[in-house]
Amino acid sequence: MVNGALRSGVPPINARVAGLGGSPIRELLRIATAPGMISFAGGSPANELFDVAGVARSYAEVLAQQGPRALQYSSTEGEPELRARIAQFLTAKGVWSTADDIIITSGSQQGLGLIGQVVLDEDAIVLTENPTFVSALQAFALGGARFRAVETDESGMVPEALEEAIIRHSPRAVYTIPTFQNPTGVTTPRERRNEIADVLARHDIWLIEDDPYSEIRFRDEPYSPISSDPRLAGKSLYLGTLSKILAPGLRIGWIRGPQEVLETLTTTKQGISLQTSTIDQLAALHWWENHDLEEKLDPVRAEYMRRRDAMVDGLGHALPEGSTFNRPDGGMFVWASMPEPYDANHALSVAIADGVVYIPGSQFYVSDPVPGTLRLSFVSNSVERIHEGIERLHRVFAEDYRV
Repeated sequence: MVNGALRSGVPPINARVAGLGGSPIRELLRIATAPGMISFAGGSPANELFDVAGVARSYAEVLAQQGPRALQYSSTEGEPELRARIAQFLTAKGVWSTADDIIITSGSQQGLGLIGQVVLDEDAIVLTENPTFVSALQAFALGGARFRAVETDESGMVPEALEEAIIRHSPRAVYTIPTFQNPTGVTTPRERRNEIADVLARHDIWLIEDDPYSEIRFRDEPYSPISSDPRLAGKSLYLGTLSKILAPGLRIGWIRGPQEVLETLTTTKQGISLQTSTIDQLAALHWWENHDLEEKLDPVRAEYMRRRDAMVDGLGHALPEGSTFNRPDGGMFVWASMPEPYDANHALSVAIADGVVYIPGSQFYVSDPVPGTLRLSFVSNSVERIHEGIERLHRVFAEDYRV
């Protein structure tokens, strides 16, 4: 397609959107659903760990007690009681909030899209980790944003490199996932978070902090968001979701930010989707108010940790000699690096033919992709399936799949 032109007889569409192209990752996720395939590709929670009975009771109770309200239109900002509940949740995490600081979104992906439209002008620069979450890049690119990578290490963004990038590129925003990052699983430690906050406090730019995974932690001590620093209250947009801790099908997410910007985000959302489903919001709220979240999450965390260990303990057997990989403290992903000149893209078709699929790490880079990297999700398969998937990977990489 050129300048939005489609095949003959079809009127043109927006040229910028037409030029975005498809996502290779989405195609891999489609392949991952094939019968018999063991998928380490997606980031979906484990179906068998959903509280189906509890969610069903919440829907039934909401319909029985508030049926007309649940089935009616509602406010674009979201149900006030749910916003208040989220504000309490965030305040307990160190991000002091009131209901007026929250807008409900249809999953955090809609939140990223809204931020892209409201905060990012055409050609606005966004600084990101490298690699980073591809769907955030897609959301921001819809508005014409451009991306620059910030040097990262095993602790996340390097503060000195962030400062240098801000001075060099004059960005509109910094986008980061500091807790159990997607795709690497890396978590930024407390001291590093403070140093990043110090840098951001010195500059008039937005912090877009994406936090979908922090409740899936395998250690007792939670991590305070960078947005908890009071110096950033007026320039932080903090995103969260119930997708990973309750159910992604509910499509309940949120943005916490300055009320002046939330007003514009709300107006923009109104023009796109009018509102987030009323009944889903009320059912999520009912479930949250009638269950101890920590008590519900503890067995989920324990099972995910078992699955993480099964994957990490097997990767030394599965991947070529000299490969490295991490053991994340939470979240959903393990990041692996094979030595040069191994290429995860080159081996992927063979892996798929052998019934196992992963995401080549090169798909996640803003710049300078490393072909020997791959992202593996450990949450969606049982320990037994992970063991079988590891054996299939071993067969794949036992061959000399190099560039």
